[in-house]
Amino acid sequence: MRQAGSKKSTGLGRLASNVQTKVTRHCAPSLLRLSIVIAIALSQTIPLDAVAQTTDQSATNDATTRLRSPLRLSDVTTIALENRAEITAAKARADALAQRPSIVSALEDPMVSVSVDHYPFQGMMEGGRRYDRSISVEQKFPLSGVLSHRRSAAVADADRANALTAVTELDVVLGAQRAFFMLLERRRMKPVIDEQIDLAALLVDVAASRYASGRGTQADVLRAEAELARIKSKRQALDAQIRGAEAMLNAALGRPIAAEIPELAYRASLDGPGSIAEVLELAEGRPELAAGTAEVRRASAESRVMRSMYKPMATVKAGYAETMAEGPGAMLMVGVSIPIWRKRLSSGVAEAQAMERMADADLAAMRRMVAGEALAAREEVVSAQVQVNLLRQDVLPRAKVAFDAALGSYSSGQGTLFTVIDAAQALWQAQGDEVMAESALGEAWAKLERATGGRS
Repeated sequence: MRQAGSKKSTGLGRLASNVQTKVTRHCAPSLLRLSIVIAIALSQTIPLDAVAQTTDQSATNDATTRLRSPLRLSDVTTIALENRAEITAAKARADALAQRPSIVSALEDPMVSVSVDHYPFQGMMEGGRRYDRSISVEQKFPLSGVLSHRRSAAVADADRANALTAVTELDVVLGAQRAFFMLLERRRMKPVIDEQIDLAALLVDVAASRYASGRGTQADVLRAEAELARIKSKRQALDAQIRGAEAMLNAALGRPIAAEIPELAYRASLDGPGSIAEVLELAEGRPELAAGTAEVRRASAESRVMRSMYKPMATVKAGYAETMAEGPGAMLMVGVSIPIWRKRLSSGVAEAQAMERMADADLAAMRRMVAGEALAAREEVVSAQVQVNLLRQDVLPRAKVAFDAALGSYSSGQGTLFTVIDAAQALWQAQGDEVMAESALGEAWAKLERATGGRS
């Protein structure tokens, strides 16, 4: 029985295998043709516009991420104004406040009333009228200029929002420019430190040569090597500082933090700033002063609003009425409010007047601060220019001559290593000071532009 069962199963397996082979042989061409038809249908179903749109979007993102090379200060200003979300938020707030004048100066919505004026419990008039009824429209009107005063306050508030938008733009630009100069300083410091490493390595070679010839000590070699190691560690730290400055500049430009930043290009202007009178005149255009002036106007309008509350409101009501006795007709009602709560009204006026005095004082203080900031920024530019000129024309050339003389004396066996290292450190300090002074001069010009409302 087991042999018969095994033979039977073997025969069924062979049969299934033969059937599968025949099906595959006959159906393979059909399956191939079916797959080709499906592929063609899918290619026609998927729109090519979607693929092109995806490609264009990726290209746009790449163009947004990439910056022109070299990156200039004007490019930084333009990109920051376009990308920063703070400016978008400030503009949206200004757009919202621009709608307030139309909102606050409109009358209240009229009220439509349907009423049963009299419904007797007994009796009915001839004709079937059971009760008095009416339908009316009621509207309130101020008997003062409160609506126009509210509109003036809202317009002043909208003007203040526009001025604060300009303030936000100036702050964003200044932040981006300061990040630009920070990165510029650290990148320019990189070749300076590389040159210092070469000089320190040369100093090690000279010290080792003197030691080999018996004219120097091993301590000189070790001291020179320590100085070389110190500068190399400074160079490694500078790499991290450059990466941090790049991240800050990307953030200031509203770009991805890890995006690549190309070479920077900037040449500080050594032309003198404008005169004191010119700087003060430019500072009068600061948007902070425009915002303060708008705040004064708003406080004055609010004070007029509160004084208008002493005058009453009128109410007019008109409509259609039917009575049981007289039949259909018209109705008219005129009412006037009585502002009898004088304590509340006088307190409101006193509050508005206090706010008006505060706005006047804030504007006066702001004018003094703006003038002081403008003059301080001007003098900072002058100071930075003096420092740059002194470093370029006097300090740095003298430091180079002193180092060359000390190194030459030491190489000939006449000087000491400490004299050479001291001269080298003075040279390196002058080189670093020149880089920082140039960056400080550029930042001083940026601060002066901010202090004069972007018009220096």
